[in-house]
Amino acid sequence: MLAKVWSAAIVGLDAIPIEVEVDIASSGLPGFTIVGLPDKAIEESRERVRAALKNSGADFPAKRITVNLAPADLPKEGPQYDLPIAIGILIATGQLQVSTTHSLFIGELSLDGKLRRCTGVLPQILMARERHIKECFLPEENVREATVISGVNIYPITSLHQLYFHLTNQKSIEPSQVQPPEMTPVKTYPHDIADIKGQEQAKRALEIAAAGGHNILFKGPPGAGKTLLARTFPSILPTMTFSEMIEITKIYSIAGLLDQDGIKQTRPFRAPHHTISHIGLIGGGTSPRPGEISLAHRGILFLDELPEFPRTVLEGLRQPLEDGFVTISRAKGRTTFPCKFMLIAALNPCPCGYLGDTTHTCSCSPLHILRYQKRISGPLLDRIDIHIDVPAVPVDKLTSSPQEQESSETIRARVQKARDRQLERFAGTPLTCNADMGSKEVGMHCRLSDPCIQLLKLSIENLHLSARSYNRVIKLARTIADLEGSEEIFEHHIAESLQYRQKQEFTL
Repeated sequence: MLAKVWSAAIVGLDAIPIEVEVDIASSGLPGFTIVGLPDKAIEESRERVRAALKNSGADFPAKRITVNLAPADLPKEGPQYDLPIAIGILIATGQLQVSTTHSLFIGELSLDGKLRRCTGVLPQILMARERHIKECFLPEENVREATVISGVNIYPITSLHQLYFHLTNQKSIEPSQVQPPEMTPVKTYPHDIADIKGQEQAKRALEIAAAGGHNILFKGPPGAGKTLLARTFPSILPTMTFSEMIEITKIYSIAGLLDQDGIKQTRPFRAPHHTISHIGLIGGGTSPRPGEISLAHRGILFLDELPEFPRTVLEGLRQPLEDGFVTISRAKGRTTFPCKFMLIAALNPCPCGYLGDTTHTCSCSPLHILRYQKRISGPLLDRIDIHIDVPAVPVDKLTSSPQEQESSETIRARVQKARDRQLERFAGTPLTCNADMGSKEVGMHCRLSDPCIQLLKLSIENLHLSARSYNRVIKLARTIADLEGSEEIFEHHIAESLQYRQKQEFTL
C-alpha cells in the first residue's frame, strides 16, 4: 500500500513542500530504504522511526518499506522527517485511516516516541500558508515560533502516541492560538549611554547612525571607549517592524539560534572575533548556511580591532555592504541570504595605538604604521558613512562628579521619531531607512537647494569624494534633517554630514 504525507525542506531562507511517499511491498525481503538524496541524519531516521513506533504501541511491519522524499533531485537534511515518515508507515499499513492532503508534519522523534524541537519551522509555516495547507503538526517546543503567523492551525504535539489519538478522533488536540509579537518589547540593556563620560561627538554620531541605519567607524587610542560605545549602541536603536521581526526570525530559526521566546523582537548584535573565517563571516559551506553578516540582518555587526581581521575576510564585506544581500554559489546550487546590517568598526591609528595621542608617544616605525593602515582598503572605507575620532577622555572628566546626561531612553525616543518619518516616506517600498536609498531614491527624497549644491561641489573638490561618498553624504544629511523634524535639507545639515567624511587615509 502507498501513502503520501506532506513535509517541507529549507532552501536558503525559504521552504519548499516535500512529499513523503511510503510504500509497503507485499513481497520481498524485509527492509527499510529511504531515497531522495537524504543526508546522514535522515538515513538514521530508520532506526528512530522503528523504535518510536514500537515504543508507542504501534506495529512495525516486517516487510520491505521504501520511503521517497520528492522531489528526488533536491538534497534534504535534518531529522525533521521522522514524524512524516512514521505517519506514512501507519497509513500505509492501515493502522491510520485519515486524509493528510491539507496537513503538514514536522518533527524529530526520540526512541520513546516523543517529539524534539526542530529548526527552520517559521519558513515552513509561511510556506504552508501560501499553499493553503490548513493544519500543521509540530513539536510543542516550536509552537511559540509558529503561532506568530495567522491563517494556519498549529497543533502542538508532545508524542507520536498523542498524535495518533488525535488523528483517530479518540482525544482531540486543540490548535494553539495566534500570538502576535509585542511591537514595543521591554528590553533591559547592560549599558546605558548616560554612563559614558565625555565623547559627546561620538554619541552624536551614534544617534545619527541609529536614526538612519548608517555604518560608522571609530578611530582612537586604546581605552578611549570605542568598544563601550559600540556595545551601548543597541540601547538607542528603534523598535523593529513586524516584517523585520519575521525576516530576522527566519534566519535565526534556520541557524538553530532561536530561544524559547519564539521570535526575535530586538535587533541582533553580532561581534565576531578577528580570527573568524571567510565562511563564518559571509556564510557558505557545503550546504550554505548564513554567516555573521546575515545573523546581523536589520541589526549591528561590530568588528573590533578591524585591521586584525584577515584582509580577504574584510574584502568580502564590500558587496554585502552595498547590496544588502549575499549570494553563495556552490556545486549544488545558489543561495541568497539578506544582510542589511549596520557596520560598527573600531580600530587604533597604529599598532601600538598611540599615533597622534597627546599623552603617549607612539613607538611604531613609519613602515609598521604604513603596513598596519594598508590592511584596510580604500573601497571598504568608502562604504562607511561616518568616520569619527574617539580621543582619550581627559582626566578631569574621568574624575569629575557624575553629571546628569541624556539616557539611552531619551535618545531612543528621538531616533524612533526620525525612523517613523522614514517609514512613512518609504511606505509601499522595501526601504525602511535612509541608508537603504539608492541613487534614484536620493534624487526623489533629497531635494537640495542651490546653496547646498554649491557646498557639495566645493567639498567634492577639497575632499576628493567619490560618487558613492557623494550620495552617502546626502543620505546622512537627510537623516540629520529627520532628527530635527525638517522636511528640507539645509546647509547646516550638509555641513555636519561632511564632518563625518574625513580624509580616509591616516596621517603619519
